Amino acid sequence: MITVEDWALIRSLAAQGVPKKQIAERLGISRTTVVKVVASSGPPKYVRAATVTSFGPFEDRVRSLLVEFPEMPATVIAERVGWTGSMTWFRDNVRRLRPEHRRPDPADRLVWAPGDAAQCDLWFPPRRIPLEDGTTALLPVLVMVPACSRFMTGEMLPTRQSPDLLLGMWSLLQGLGRVPRRLIWDNEAGIGRRGRLAAGVAEFCGVLATRLHQLKPYDPESKGIVERRNGFFETSFMPGRSFVSPADFNTQFADWLTHANRRVVRTLKARPVDLIDADRAAMLALPPVPPQIGWRSEIRLGRDYYVRVDSSDYSVDPTAIGRLVTVTADLARVRVHLAGRSVADHRRVWARGMTVTDPAHVVTARLLREQHDRPRAVTDDGLSRDLADYDRAFGLAGVDGHVA
Repeated sequence: MITVEDWALIRSLAAQGVPKKQIAERLGISRTTVVKVVASSGPPKYVRAATVTSFGPFEDRVRSLLVEFPEMPATVIAERVGWTGSMTWFRDNVRRLRPEHRRPDPADRLVWAPGDAAQCDLWFPPRRIPLEDGTTALLPVLVMVPACSRFMTGEMLPTRQSPDLLLGMWSLLQGLGRVPRRLIWDNEAGIGRRGRLAAGVAEFCGVLATRLHQLKPYDPESKGIVERRNGFFETSFMPGRSFVSPADFNTQFADWLTHANRRVVRTLKARPVDLIDADRAAMLALPPVPPQIGWRSEIRLGRDYYVRVDSSDYSVDPTAIGRLVTVTADLARVRVHLAGRSVADHRRVWARGMTVTDPAHVVTARLLREQHDRPRAVTDDGLSRDLADYDRAFGLAGVDGHVA
């Protein structure tokens, strides 16, 4: 077989009018080969003759399974069709056939109108943050980015549970000053999964008059704006930084965001800080009454005068023992009320398994124990009666008043 270079040279010489016999003598090939090359429509290529492989008898059954179940694992297909040969060879052939039967899922170019949507996500900074008890933890950062202006906002949270996620969203929306018409989330457990929202999420959106849109699984394109910002934070914010507490992280992050939002976004050819006003103008106003969010429960305070929020315990005034108290907590404080009266107010700790005690509660508990252990004084209230009166009442006494 001649090479591609020879094929091109033969056709070039023939086009210049060189006789075929002379071309054959010059290249040392037969005149018949020259004739075939001149008449061909493309360069020569090697094509292996089709042969029957060990996969051949199974191919039709594999195709029939892929038509109905295009994502079925190769191991399951091998079991269904009775394959006993090499799994590597079987996987290679299934990998070759699968694209022919997989349903296409094209991604459209999305256009974001002002005020329409904000993309939300949790970013986990790759650095452990020191906590109150000396331990460190990887904590989530709630990131919210209005899609039209690309204006970045974010705040570190103690947990990824629903009460803290709602508190974080409300905090960021208050900083934004307006409410986007849609909040776009993936299937985060604290927000909801499988089309079912977590407790309190629907009520939160109802108060804000907004709609929470959950993306279907494996649809990163619809939340690509906030996903790219998460990567941007790791490459531009995190390098060279250290943090002494979650509050220190939030302070540094907020300061950095003021500068980052002044950078030109390549796709917009504008700065987010210059676009956010038009984005806000098309958003909804904040509700006149804030939503009832955060940690909230009612319990009857036991002899162990502590209540638990998340995983830590907080002391309560022992005078409330045995009575129903209302426990509320936000990102900063834990408060306990009894009939509208405050019986505990603590700074919320982010470390797990801590016990937070107010010294005044310990003093009150000691006084109550001393009062409980002190014997009660017996006093004569003048209500005691002579037992002889009962004898006379039942006719058991004689004339002289003695018992008969």
